[in-house]
Amino acid sequence: MSGKLTTLFAAQDMTQGSPAGNLIRFSVPLLIGNLAQQLYSTVDSIVVGAYVGDGALAAVGASGPILNLLLVLFMGISVGASVMVSQYFGARDRERLEETVGTTITATVVSSIFIMVVGPLITPPVMSALGTPEEIYDMSCTYLIILFAGIVGSAFYNILSGVLRGLGDSVMPVIFLIIACLLNIVLDVWFVAGFHWDVAGVAIATIISQVVSGGLCLIRLLHMRDVLQVKPSHLRPKAAFLKQLIKLGLPSGLTQAIFSFAMIIVQSLTNSFGTVVIAANTAVMRVDGFAMMPNFTFGTTMTTYTGQNIGAGKLDRCVKGTRDGLKIGLSVSVVLVTLILIFGQYLMQMFTSTPEVISTGMRMLRILAVGYIAMGVTQILSGVMRGAGDTMTPMWISIITTVIIRVPIAYGLEFLTRPEGGAMGSGTPDPLFVSILISWVMGAVITSIAFRMGRWKKKSIVSSQQEAGSAEEGASK
Repeated sequence: MSGKLTTLFAAQDMTQGSPAGNLIRFSVPLLIGNLAQQLYSTVDSIVVGAYVGDGALAAVGASGPILNLLLVLFMGISVGASVMVSQYFGARDRERLEETVGTTITATVVSSIFIMVVGPLITPPVMSALGTPEEIYDMSCTYLIILFAGIVGSAFYNILSGVLRGLGDSVMPVIFLIIACLLNIVLDVWFVAGFHWDVAGVAIATIISQVVSGGLCLIRLLHMRDVLQVKPSHLRPKAAFLKQLIKLGLPSGLTQAIFSFAMIIVQSLTNSFGTVVIAANTAVMRVDGFAMMPNFTFGTTMTTYTGQNIGAGKLDRCVKGTRDGLKIGLSVSVVLVTLILIFGQYLMQMFTSTPEVISTGMRMLRILAVGYIAMGVTQILSGVMRGAGDTMTPMWISIITTVIIRVPIAYGLEFLTRPEGGAMGSGTPDPLFVSILISWVMGAVITSIAFRMGRWKKKSIVSSQQEAGSAEEGASK
């Protein structure tokens, strides 16, 4: 029994055994973790919708794109660290593994301080520039400023859980997240229903819970001495490792930045439709998070799986694992999307009792349905490319789908649906989601073509460093 528990909580080596078995064992706890992660924002929305009203629900939703834009630093560091850690772990290169983790911890601290200072300063002018309705402006600013001020917990959890997953440990981050999620639920209700702190209450509850989950991840990492041992000397960033971290993480960070910036532009269009559409959009995006879970889960799984096997020089296992990942991920996604379509109305009722908000939200969900399957293809194949070290290709695909395809289509279709002489927001809100659907389908097509071209197969950081080391050794002789 103790042996099984030790295996469960140990780092998982995915360079051995059945690819499908590896993917399932790694992805199940990760899927549970993504569910718990989604509950963070969902519970916030449910609590403010139930105890404060649709205005507070809209305020939380209107804040999302701004928050995501400033979190791109964490996204970049997390992806870069995960790729490096998984490949060094697969190559059994403990020295480089420890240097990578130490550099990552220091980068996390520095980026957190930056966002804690910049975030609160830019929130009011940005919310004004987006045309946030006056009735939700103050609540939106309050919610965002508090989250930015306490961002360090979110930073450590998101980045260090990525490091742990790179080591093959998808179990402990989930346990920590579940603990934090349960704490968040209790604090949400206590602060909002008990203390009547409104949106400030859910923001404070979130940052307290995230500090707990981030701290637990750090403790777990520092106690994995059988795999690595982070010493004070490792916390001094080495130029080579910092450069590699930036090189791998920057494209993913830019991808998230571009996506978030596009969402801010579209949020301005969403705001023009008024509080009802903003509230419906907020509820849909929370349900959307659950529909997207299989896609993000298997995308992350494929990054770790590919990284370890590329590091071990087992390209054939990467190809086999990709086929298995697509079969498993898309099957789960189809089932989940079907359930959401059947029970979507009941899910919407968790956030609001306003009939107009519910009917608008259900129409949005039906438009998006097929797109979730397409996004499954994009996320899984992009995960493979990132794990192999090719983080640039997914970045360019994201630029094409969000900037070149989605934003122009959203504004163009909205303009065409306006009544003659009508102002922005006087037409139907359908273009907000039709544009997402089109961009998702196009993204799947472009990603599939890029994957088949095979550029990702030649991007291993381990093999390039080994070649460089051999060249230096030959020159010295």
